[in-house]
Amino acid sequence: MRPATLRRFAPAVLATIALAAATWVIFSRAFLNYDTLYALVWGRDLAHGDLPDFEFTLAPTPHPLAIGVGALASLFGTDGGYTVMLAIALLSFGALLWGVFRLGQSAFAWPVGLLAALVVATRLPFLSQGTRAYVDIPFLALIVFAAVLEVQRPRRGWPVLVLLALAGLVRPEAWLIAAAYWVYLAPGLDRRQQLGTLALVAAPPLLWALSDLIVTGDALHSLTGTRDTAETLNRPRGIGDVPETMARRLGEILRLPVLVGGTAGFFAALYLTRERAIVPAALAVLGGLAFLALGIADLPLIGRYLLLPATMLAIFFGFAALGWLDFAPERHRRSWMIGAAVLLAVFLAFAPANVSGLSNMRDGIQLRGKIEDDLRSLTRDPAAKPLLKSCGPVYVPNHRPVPILAWYLDEDQEAFASALLERPRRGLYVAPATSVVEEKFVLDPNDPARVHAEVPRGFTRVTGNESWVLYARDCF
Repeated sequence: MRPATLRRFAPAVLATIALAAATWVIFSRAFLNYDTLYALVWGRDLAHGDLPDFEFTLAPTPHPLAIGVGALASLFGTDGGYTVMLAIALLSFGALLWGVFRLGQSAFAWPVGLLAALVVATRLPFLSQGTRAYVDIPFLALIVFAAVLEVQRPRRGWPVLVLLALAGLVRPEAWLIAAAYWVYLAPGLDRRQQLGTLALVAAPPLLWALSDLIVTGDALHSLTGTRDTAETLNRPRGIGDVPETMARRLGEILRLPVLVGGTAGFFAALYLTRERAIVPAALAVLGGLAFLALGIADLPLIGRYLLLPATMLAIFFGFAALGWLDFAPERHRRSWMIGAAVLLAVFLAFAPANVSGLSNMRDGIQLRGKIEDDLRSLTRDPAAKPLLKSCGPVYVPNHRPVPILAWYLDEDQEAFASALLERPRRGLYVAPATSVVEEKFVLDPNDPARVHAEVPRGFTRVTGNESWVLYARDCF
């Protein structure tokens, strides 16, 4: 690689690594959530030449790029694969923070970008998604860097579309963004270029549908499966819930000062410097329209699906608070300075509550990470491992432990059954050791249940640790 290229990319690489490392140091623990664990399990299936199983109770939405990365990660072995996925998650969070800074800097000025990155770095939902390795963070990082490329060189074309295509294999919101970008590009392209770029726009939804078709026989499985899971878990969905859910969730993500300041900054930036504001403004609007489309499609209206418009509002909050340094008309500079000072004062007034929330979140991450570590340790316990490999079925208190056990025992998820749906009669039962584990390690409060999950009579204790106990019946 040429020295000039190294100098160009070195700041981004170093900043991404430093921010990822800082996140790890602050929380000292991170783990793979339910969906990402399944991406790893399904990726291993592909690496072994087998088709994954997308059709079971509470199966997460299959994200093609995540599964592909999981397939590559699985080549590093059980512990190595998990570590690779976790490292990618933390690096994605670091990349997102750097990308937000660069987008704010490129569109407006470096103080705007710095404050926007600080906002994202301190909002609980972003940190929670990052430390639990949700696919939404890599998706956001890809979208933000696509925006940076476009701001730096308008109508950039292929590089932007490639990043949007990768994002479109993670979340379908990118399809709308890519289509809008193609409409913007197309008038300046010749016929051949129009067709080539259109193929790149169409590739992610087609590949997603093809993946579903090959695995399940239904090209729309991700749509129908996600809808069915939302219904099972009684999640808000439907067009009627969009306005109230969008406002409430954006407030929960950003908190009131940033939401209000970001909204004011959105309109102020469009009025004062439209050309600079157009890319982050377009992403904010398209992110909101994508959420509306989820409502129309009767898909779940989950807060993390609003992280994209929230990210753009963080940038516009930076503009509202610090944009006067570069963009205030002389006759309005004093008024803007006073308003910005009030906005920052209110923002700082909320800081103690946010710090308290961060502390509570850190404790939660520590607890759930410890519970997951103990479950992994149980699969390696000399008394438990032979039984877990030879005696079945293996019952668990709810669906959440299944992908962890499937990954560390190198088994299909069919080898495990939820004791909420079927009362154990024989085999093994992995039970929570304490009421805290039982309370905290659940997939969803609406986890489907037909019976109460408890250790049945006739099962005897085999072994256990601080978080989990293994019971068996008719296994010896």
